Amino acid sequence: MLANTFHAETVAPRAAVDLDACVALMRTGSKTFFAASRLLPVRVRASSIALYAFCRVADDMVDGGDMGIDDAMRVLSHRLDRIYAGDPQDCVEDRALSVVVQRHELPRPLLDALLDGFAWDAQGRHYDTLEQVHDYGARVAGSVGAMMCWIMGVRSPQALARACELGVAMQLTNIARDVGEDARNGRLYLPREWMAQAGIDTDAWLRQPLGSPALQGVVSRLLDEADRLYAQATAGIAQLPRDCRSAILAARLIYAEIGQQLRRDGLDPCARRAVVPASRKLVLLACASLQSGWMGRPAAAVPPLAAIAYLVDQCHTLDETAFSSGISTRPFNQRLAWMLDMFERVEARRQDERHGAHRSVAAEAGQRLSH
Repeated sequence: MLANTFHAETVAPRAAVDLDACVALMRTGSKTFFAASRLLPVRVRASSIALYAFCRVADDMVDGGDMGIDDAMRVLSHRLDRIYAGDPQDCVEDRALSVVVQRHELPRPLLDALLDGFAWDAQGRHYDTLEQVHDYGARVAGSVGAMMCWIMGVRSPQALARACELGVAMQLTNIARDVGEDARNGRLYLPREWMAQAGIDTDAWLRQPLGSPALQGVVSRLLDEADRLYAQATAGIAQLPRDCRSAILAARLIYAEIGQQLRRDGLDPCARRAVVPASRKLVLLACASLQSGWMGRPAAAVPPLAAIAYLVDQCHTLDETAFSSGISTRPFNQRLAWMLDMFERVEARRQDERHGAHRSVAAEAGQRLSH
């Protein structure tokens, strides 16, 4: 059982190893997520790293793993059963996620929705309408937005709705940026209805994906929808704790900038993949840090995007009835809290060591200049 592993003489080394392994997974995954996560306070960063690690491994297992989709989903469902029972499998990502689940009482429907999205990918689903693309985005990205919001300690339906919508907006940006790459892998996430309205034969285009004025119009429409959701979601950032706002605002600004870069490149994602230069990312990170300090009061309540309403409703219901995984987890709570605190101390030490190394290099350079 998980409780038996939480002893002072064994947890500290394991926490350090687990956290290092999770950070390595994040580094090789989403560069934007990794960059933004560095702005999160340590108390949230450790949990976000652990969450990301499990999601990354699960995605790889379902989409491109050695087993079939159904088998992979059964295995992952069983792993979540054990995680929520406080008895994770003995692997880095499961142990780390179990701590996050118990510490934050993370609603399982959010993780189940994410796994469903991974399965949709592997099954090669078709998305005919914008609403169906929203449904996909709600699962693969909106669920992550809600989980991050929950981990930050904000559980109001409005805040969760805006967090989900931010995730969907980011996914629409990803779709627009990756049109060419996805098509060359036989996948299409642009609404097929829009393709037909633009006079594009979808099947013929997938056989030879090339840019055209018609495709530019479809991509532009999707980016416009992403911008609409970015604007709506930004109001939710003001509801987050002050020390979390800059990281989320940075992710929002950088992802929106991908769309702007795509427009500057001529809206031809088949020819090139839009990339935001590192110098521009640094500017946006600085802007996020400044803007997050004077964000206004949250805007008036807005109904959630239809695709994410069920996630918000399920989280609200769970929050009202209190977290339940089928068994009581309260006897483990103090040890679980201590374990996550250890994760946080390990990450804080990593940051201190990195900053200390930077200071040593700067001091050495100063000494050289003085001679």
